[in-house]
Amino acid sequence: MSKEYGVGIIGCGNISGAYFKLIPMFRNLKLVACADINPAAAKARSEEFGVEAQEIDALLANSAVDVVVNLTIPEAHYPVSKAALEAGKHVYSEKPFVLSIEQGEDLRRIADAKGLKVGSAPDTYLGGSHQFARHLIDSGKVGKIMSGTAHVLSPGMESWHPNPDFFFAPGGGPILDLGPYYVNNLVNLVGPVKRVVALANKAREERIIGNGPRLGQAVPVIVATNIHAILEFENGAQIALMASWDVWAHRHQNMELYGTDGAVFVPDPNFFGGKVEVAGNDCEPKEVEVWDHPLTAQNYQFDWGTQANYRGIGLADMMEAVTTGRDYRCSLDRSLHTIDVLTAILRSAEEGKAVDIVTTCTQPEALGIEEARSLLR
Repeated sequence: MSKEYGVGIIGCGNISGAYFKLIPMFRNLKLVACADINPAAAKARSEEFGVEAQEIDALLANSAVDVVVNLTIPEAHYPVSKAALEAGKHVYSEKPFVLSIEQGEDLRRIADAKGLKVGSAPDTYLGGSHQFARHLIDSGKVGKIMSGTAHVLSPGMESWHPNPDFFFAPGGGPILDLGPYYVNNLVNLVGPVKRVVALANKAREERIIGNGPRLGQAVPVIVATNIHAILEFENGAQIALMASWDVWAHRHQNMELYGTDGAVFVPDPNFFGGKVEVAGNDCEPKEVEVWDHPLTAQNYQFDWGTQANYRGIGLADMMEAVTTGRDYRCSLDRSLHTIDVLTAILRSAEEGKAVDIVTTCTQPEALGIEEARSLLR
């Protein structure tokens, strides 16, 4: 029987609803408290989900809280996670968990000294479709992956998010906000990155909020919103990544990986499920039936329909590792490697030269059917 760990959520904004809804599905997690710099936001989530609302300091001092889920804005991730570690709590953060390698190494130092774990979203690559793509690659279905493309393109966030300012401020932008989903999945499927080269620009100096009480307000755009990068992997693969909030329409696949014996077409890494296609020497992509993995079930109602959503699986996996002593998939090493890659992309675009990646990591262990099932209630 898995040990049950008490979870405290800090940050009760837009993304928190998914965590409040989904954390109870994992057998080793129990929501016990929430907090926010805006007490009204914590009170609203408390009333909605029946979880105690506390001040941040009180939550950090709460002996029933074993692990803090950090859902604050990106620039607050590091100080909030640091405070949680110093209070003796494990930490699982939304992405990006830090904004620099130095911040990540500081969290590592504290965590190691206190015997604590630090993990970070995204955990979408643990979804059944992405793990099926991993299974196809690992089994040699398409040979060795040597090239590919990845695209995450849209007009931006201001049309739907009521407070989109942080998306266009330092710590935001499509590379740091959406890039983690894509780089995490590429590390899952291909392995760690060796170096990057990139170009970047932005199409507009301000964005107009299209939803909520601030409708019509202008938000300044401080960061690049249109980035083209080439990632060279340690295995020799070279993969193009385009991330933009300046695109109104396109016909690009989310992710295509080209092997020596075929190609695999991977669904959007922003989500847990989706269609997987494979082409062999017939050069014809064909949809393949995804295996009966528990993280493929369509369990969550989005505005646009029902899809698989298992946010928190990375947290459950991390806390199971606390119990067993094994490695955990959304580890500090892998999360920091992703931050290294993403910040190197931005630095390459700014400096106009290729940038070597100074960190490395191992591929995460694949999440098989039985192991995934064992984490669910």
